[in-house]
Amino acid sequence: MNVAAAMQWNLTPPPAYAGHDVTVGAVMEPAYQVGGDAFDHAVAGHTLHLGVFDAMGHDTTAGITADEAVAACRNARRQGASQDETSREVQRLLIEQFGARHCVTAILADLDMLCGLLTWVNRGHHLPMLIRDNRRTTHLSCPWAGPMGAGLGLPVATATEQLEPGDRLLLYTDGIVEARAGDASSAGTGSSTSSAATTPADTTLHETSAS
Repeated sequence: MNVAAAMQWNLTPPPAYAGHDVTVGAVMEPAYQVGGDAFDHAVAGHTLHLGVFDAMGHDTTAGITADEAVAACRNARRQGASQDETSREVQRLLIEQFGARHCVTAILADLDMLCGLLTWVNRGHHLPMLIRDNRRTTHLSCPWAGPMGAGLGLPVATATEQLEPGDRLLLYTDGIVEARAGDASSAGTGSSTSSAATTPADTTLHETSAS
């Protein structure tokens, strides 16, 4: 296990959650060589908080940058900050720590588990994929606000999506996008979407990947 991976796993929440008619499953591969990728999830009341992060680079510095972004996100969230306020606070802390030399892309999302309303912001990250009826996939849309820490000064917009029972939401980093077809050690978005779409509703994605 490299140093960046050890740092990430010490910060990472459990890879699965089930409750309130919602299941969460998360996978990081290759598990012992991750760099700046991270995920986060937490439940507060009837809100499920979700986050996926991708720091620039694949070395120990990337791991430190991702760790700081996740920690700052959690701290802001616990103080009642909205998603755009949270992303701005993460950006402020990253610039304070690193200048504009290191940045993190992210999707920060909240799911109201009572009504199924998803709200989210896009900080320069790949768009989430919504899988409906176990077959139909669409990319959710949200104005691009630029990576946190880049200091681009772009406005941060909040998007909403009404989810339906049985919907699956796929958040991922650029490793999925860049994976080459035919590489047995990795999977692209098509393979990941297929795995998510065929996963039973009471089974998390990490269990599918391990089977």
